Amino acid sequence: MFHTYLYPMETAHRDNDSPVFPLDKALFAEIIIPLALPRNYTWQIPPHLINRVAEGCRVEVVLGRQKKYAGIIKSLHPNKPAAFEPKYILNVLDTEPIVYKNELLLWQWIAEYYMCSEGEVMAAALPSYFKLSSETVLIYNEEYGDDFSHLDNDEYIVAEALHIKKELRLTEVQQLLDSSHVYPVIKRLLEKRVCFVWEALKESYSAKKETYVLLNQAYNDEEKLAGLMNNWSRAPKQLELLLSYLHLAKTEGEVTKPALLKKSGASDAQLKGLIEKDILWLEKRSVDRLMYLPRNIRIDFELTPAQQEAFNHLKKLFEEKNVCLLHGVTSSGKTQVYIKLMEEYLRQGRQVLYLLPEIALTSQIIRRLQKHFGGYIGIYHSKFNQNERIEIWNKIKSGELKIILGARSALFLPFSNPGLIIVDEEHDASFKQQDPAPRYHARDCAIYYAGILGAKVLLGSATPSVESYYNAFQGKYGLAQLAERFGAVTLPNIRIVDTKKIGSKEKSKVILSLPLKEAIQQSLDKGKQVILFQNRRGYSPYQVCAVCGWIPQCKHCDVSLTYHKLSNKLQCHYCGTVYPQVNTCMACGNHDFVQRNFGTEKIEEQLEEDFPEAKIARMDIDSVRGKQAHDSLIQLFEQKRIDILVGTQMVVKGLDFEHVNLVGILDADSILSFADFRVNERAFQLMEQVSGRAGRKDGDGNVLIQVANTRHPVLYFVQQHDYASLFKYEIEAREKFFYPPFSRIILLTFRHKLKEVVTEAAGYFAAVLQKSFGKYIVGPAEPVVNRIRNQYLMEILIKLPKDTAMIKECKSFIKEQVAIFHQQKKFKSVVVVPDVDVV
Repeated sequence: MFHTYLYPMETAHRDNDSPVFPLDKALFAEIIIPLALPRNYTWQIPPHLINRVAEGCRVEVVLGRQKKYAGIIKSLHPNKPAAFEPKYILNVLDTEPIVYKNELLLWQWIAEYYMCSEGEVMAAALPSYFKLSSETVLIYNEEYGDDFSHLDNDEYIVAEALHIKKELRLTEVQQLLDSSHVYPVIKRLLEKRVCFVWEALKESYSAKKETYVLLNQAYNDEEKLAGLMNNWSRAPKQLELLLSYLHLAKTEGEVTKPALLKKSGASDAQLKGLIEKDILWLEKRSVDRLMYLPRNIRIDFELTPAQQEAFNHLKKLFEEKNVCLLHGVTSSGKTQVYIKLMEEYLRQGRQVLYLLPEIALTSQIIRRLQKHFGGYIGIYHSKFNQNERIEIWNKIKSGELKIILGARSALFLPFSNPGLIIVDEEHDASFKQQDPAPRYHARDCAIYYAGILGAKVLLGSATPSVESYYNAFQGKYGLAQLAERFGAVTLPNIRIVDTKKIGSKEKSKVILSLPLKEAIQQSLDKGKQVILFQNRRGYSPYQVCAVCGWIPQCKHCDVSLTYHKLSNKLQCHYCGTVYPQVNTCMACGNHDFVQRNFGTEKIEEQLEEDFPEAKIARMDIDSVRGKQAHDSLIQLFEQKRIDILVGTQMVVKGLDFEHVNLVGILDADSILSFADFRVNERAFQLMEQVSGRAGRKDGDGNVLIQVANTRHPVLYFVQQHDYASLFKYEIEAREKFFYPPFSRIILLTFRHKLKEVVTEAAGYFAAVLQKSFGKYIVGPAEPVVNRIRNQYLMEILIKLPKDTAMIKECKSFIKEQVAIFHQQKKFKSVVVVPDVDVV
């Protein structure tokens, strides 16, 4: 099964700056393929394809032994590589570029800045359809002949089929032998040279088809239609079906087959009867997988004086600055300012990208934006399947969609005329990709990308990152403020509950203190809603043997197992491995275990005991699965069909619920005690953001924070809603200890299955780095969790001055040393992972 691609004879569409090459000269292409290659490989363009290639187009290439890839042409040039003989590309897969020149520049910058390959960026940026999948195909060897007498039964069946069809896919071989275990048979056929293997690129996208029902055009004449129905003598069910069709056609315009059968209650056979009588026709059409509203712009609100002042200030700042920060307290109406700005860019014919840190936030905001912009707006995130993604991709590339709401991956979409990028909740760590590479920060990439595109960037947050606020403070970014809540509503009152003064029967942490229980009851009595925040999912983070203190641990990671009561399983939250519940201590044989600490499951159980009449729901990664699950839960809460919502960070970020008047933070100590230089910043952001869910409509908001370390300075800043003081406190400490924004951080993580090897490797590499960057090196040291998925970890932290030349030199030096390092046999299998601007 070879794929044949047919193209018109004329030259494919090119970007304005794409060069045109003469047919009589050799042409070479630097091509990006979705692999982690140290540098891009070069292929030659065969003469008959020279006028069909352009930068940004996909081509079919072979690398290694018949392994085929769909790669993107980064550049075309006449320079033959001196070190090797380039292979020819096999095919051109596109008649016009699928990636713009500016996107390729972004890929290159991400690869250089975040120390990865352009192939890894390509793998992250493109939907799977564009990367294609490689499928094994067996090709019959004509030289073998047709004598299969010495083959065994299975070999004979496959060889006979190959002789007739000339090629078979792996799936066809499995069907022939009625077995999925066909590799031994294929291996024997290959060894006997009956066939050979070819890798065929397989396109996975197909347009969605819908069957429409049409009336025979002859019956558009009302007299003929009336005559048909008046003379109807048999098949009354078919007549009912026809009447249903006419009703639907009048009310809906177009009629689909499923809608008609559902409306009429008829069967396929009855519809078939009308088709055979040539009364109705069927027609298959390609349709969108995602439904869009009619396109219109309807802004039905006026900005408050404070919002209008911030809006005007932003417009003035954008005349001089490319990046602005909108710092507005929770519920100050930042989204309305965004909407007004989006309206301006939309009326100019420009596109807008609205980035959010989590998919969870998109569902509520998309409803608000659709109200104002209708079908001009689309949404893009990882919960969509590949076919849905490709349809959105094409609508953005064509300019059909003007506003895109999405998580960090939306940055890679092919915008044709972007004017504004909004990064909402810009402080959020979810904007930073962790694993796999590229480990990019969407906020910082958006700023670089906008510079290439000539677009503006608006960062928004109630609790900006220290780095962004520092840049605004230094005048690098413009700064606009919204210091009051919408409608002059007051900020919530925050009360500290000292858990040291509250006893517990099990001497464990208190889940619901008496003041919190009383506050919950008061809120329920008023008909209000409650949000409780705990940044741990599951039932209990760990359980301990009551006799010897043994704690069940993951076999693959150095972490304790979390107990999930709903499934009655123990789970590792690092590698995902699930274990049966442990009832016997592996150390002393005792059967008595004590649950330590508490997660969202246990809180939910406690609430059901204490407030049996209340409707309680949980929002965490375990309870919210599937494309619509999160949106459904949010809508239930908005409709007041849930009284108390328990959740992890999902409930913190930017959600707007007007009936919530109480928020409880159940274990602030766990937020304040991380071993990280950003711990104070993160703790303030989490507590201030979750507090901001209370009293958004009427100002009657209360927050209770349960904490043992009541003297922690961050608690004072949270109580006062005082971001400026937190920033001053943090910036002094950052400068003193040379942390961002005064330095740039590169974290090198070493991974290996043997602890002694990874320890030696990290020590060796640190010694090499010391020679050139000695005073900037911290470590090597073990991380807090020093083994994940059977890989032991060691880390080296490099804190470099904000000197572009030095940072570039250090990155280049690390890459060179990693290559040299891997030449040593004992370190060959040690994985080195660089993470730039680690969060």
